[in-house]
This record gives sequence, C-alpha cells and structure tokens, in this order.
Amino acid sequence: MIGTFANAACIIVGSLIGGFFKKIMSDSLNEKLLTTMGLAALGIGLNSVIQNMPKSNYPVLFIASLAIGCVIGSLLKIDDRVKRLTEKGGASGNLGQGIITGCLIFCVGTLSILGPVQAALYGDHTFLFTNATLDLVTSMVLASAYGVGMVICAGVLVLWQGSIYGLTLLAGNVLTDNMMTELGVVGGFMIAMTGLTIMKVKEFKTLDYLPALAIPLIWCAIAG
Repeated sequence: MIGTFANAACIIVGSLIGGFFKKIMSDSLNEKLLTTMGLAALGIGLNSVIQNMPKSNYPVLFIASLAIGCVIGSLLKIDDRVKRLTEKGGASGNLGQGIITGCLIFCVGTLSILGPVQAALYGDHTFLFTNATLDLVTSMVLASAYGVGMVICAGVLVLWQGSIYGLTLLAGNVLTDNMMTELGVVGGFMIAMTGLTIMKVKEFKTLDYLPALAIPLIWCAIAG
C-alpha cells in the first residue's frame, strides 16, 4: 500500500500548493482556469475513449453500460445526494464539481487501477509512483481552479486503490484486459461529461452515471 499512500500524499501536496495560488489569483483568471480545466477533462475523456474503443470486443457495451448506469444512478439520486453532502460540509458548488472531476481523473485511469494490482501480486509499485507524479501536477492545477478542498480526493483515492489492492490479494488478478478496455471507454465518456459540465456546454449529473462503471466488469466476468 506504500504506493497508494504516496499517490494520496502527492494529491494532498499538490492541492495545498494549488490552493495557495488560487487565493492570490483574480476572479477573472479563476474563471478562465475553470474553463481550461473543463477543456482538459474533455480531452482526457475523449483520449481514453479513442484509445480503448478500437480494442473493444463488445462495441455496444458502453452504450448499454451508460444507459443502465444512468437509470440506476437516477433512481438512487446519487448526484443529488452527494451534492447535498458537500454543501453540508461547507463546500461550494464549484468545489463539489471539482471533487467529482478530480476523483474521476485520479481513479478511472489505467495506472490507478493496474497499480494496486501490480503492487498486490508482485510488490511492484512502479505504476503507482508514476501515477503519483502525474497526480501531483494535476491536483495543483485542479486546486488552483477549485481550492484546497481538492484534498478530499486523496481519501477517495485511498479507498478506491485500497479496495482493488485488497480484492487482488484475496482473489488474484481478477481484472482482465477486456475489463480494462471496456472500463476505459465508459470512464472516458464520464470524464468527458464533467468537462462539458465545467465549460457549461451541457450540464450532466455525472455521478448518476457512476453505476455504469460496474456494468463492463460484471459483463466481462460473466462472458469469461
């Protein structure tokens, strides 16, 4: 778990540095930076989709996953519940959106998922240390746009990677190449959604799509 803790520490440090710069920036610059982050999130999401879709063995699985996930998430009102929770915690609407964006970027990525698997099976933390370096820079930029509250993402990352690490220790390498490919497509679309929301092109309740991430894993496990 040392790699996961290093990853979380980098997010905390990056968020603290970015939060400091946010305090000394003008409102107009903050607004421009938010738009820039939206554009970056859109690019990251589309890149994940473009990279993984040609390798997909189930070309329409992402459509079914997003549709089913949206229905389940809407019925559970995940997005509304999380927003109310962040508001009770004193987080602004922008910070809430930033946390959602950060958690998706930090957690739904190849390095963040394969890293704990490699660490659990082989004691190899290379992926996690590489991911930590990338997240250090990303968290600085996110926090300079949304504030120091982005440190919350570090806790979410520990829970996410810790769960994958523990599951791998118990069950071995349960994440197949097919699972990673399909997860990359669905996760890419969700990251792109947050980008469009940040840029105010179209407002998506991204968290209502969160159950969509489970559909490819379940389908690939059943399909064998």
